[in-house]
Amino acid sequence: MKLKCLALHLCTACCVLAAQSALADDKEKISAGVVKVGILTDMSGPYSALSGQGSVVAAKMAIEDFGGKVLGKPIELVYADHLNKPDIAASKAREWFDTDKVDMIADLVTSSVGLAVQQIARDKNRITMNSGAATTALTNKNCSPTGVHWAYDTFAMASGTGKAMVQEGNDTWFFVTADYAFGHALEGDVSNVVKARGGKVLGSVRHPLSAPDFSSFLISAQGSGAKAIGFANAGTDLINAIKQAREFGINKKQKLASLLMFVTDVDSLGLDVAQGLYLTEGFYWDLDNDTRAWSRRFFSRQKKMPTMIHAGVYSSLMHYFKAIQAAGTDDATAVMAKMRELPVKDFFAKNGKLRADGRMVHDMYLAQVKAPSESKYPWDYYTIKRVIPGDEAFMPLEKSECPLVKK
Repeated sequence: MKLKCLALHLCTACCVLAAQSALADDKEKISAGVVKVGILTDMSGPYSALSGQGSVVAAKMAIEDFGGKVLGKPIELVYADHLNKPDIAASKAREWFDTDKVDMIADLVTSSVGLAVQQIARDKNRITMNSGAATTALTNKNCSPTGVHWAYDTFAMASGTGKAMVQEGNDTWFFVTADYAFGHALEGDVSNVVKARGGKVLGSVRHPLSAPDFSSFLISAQGSGAKAIGFANAGTDLINAIKQAREFGINKKQKLASLLMFVTDVDSLGLDVAQGLYLTEGFYWDLDNDTRAWSRRFFSRQKKMPTMIHAGVYSSLMHYFKAIQAAGTDDATAVMAKMRELPVKDFFAKNGKLRADGRMVHDMYLAQVKAPSESKYPWDYYTIKRVIPGDEAFMPLEKSECPLVKK
């Protein structure tokens, strides 16, 4: 009888140990037993309308649509306002990675923020999926084995808007540029397009983020005599610059080039002010049935149509979750390998692919803002002039300075 009891005791102990071992193995597959993602964005500043709370809504939609779990473990979301300051963003990223066990950070609007956080994530072997920042440095000289650039970049903006305007005969340019990494990169990429097609850059002025007044910058632009004034800025800076340019009547003799404009910017300006402007987009809500279906769901929560950043956040998170599922772990190296292996096929990118440098290549769209008389319903703002194939829209790998690219 004692032997039977001892055997039963040993058997029970083995079962307990086996269960504990299985639980430990399961936890190792998913670090800390939870997949935790962070949205680090501008919640209160010049880019809050085109990213901000809308990016949080998009992330929540992605988590819900994936079922709230991956590999049987819950997906959790944290988010914070980086105030467009790289030091604040870097501090929050370290806290999330070290203390809160965040696995991946997305959005990262503002190029200086994106660059700072991507470097920290690289050092800690964590993933960043950047839909908000524009600089090509993220996948060029500052590329990272755990860094992904999803929605757009300055090269794509130049390939679309800059090229189209030069082809229309606007061969002399003057730039009004945001004085940080994004503005410098955008001015540089568009300048290269202008010069490559025989045009000239007559000069530029640089303004601080959230400039209170653009009068002096616009006077310089007007005085240059350039055929095109390129606004290498975004958000409220772009909105205010275009409004003041229209008030000064600059648009009557010189073309205004909105080098990074979002659907929320057009909504803020109104079609009477924005009409005729060219812009390059990675996403438009009214493109097809799939984009309309998702965008209307987004609108029901946010009361605004989504930007390409919002759509990019959703798309990038869904791809990340799929990669974890396919890899059987949330280990950054394994997940990155799966993300590069899996195709991107959703409403955002019909034929997307993630390259070795971290650039997600997909089609872009050259659009022109409609006149008020052309708009048939709310948010009917664009005429799509051209689909720009992904391999044309983004920097070719052979031109990349990324050390991850084999040449």
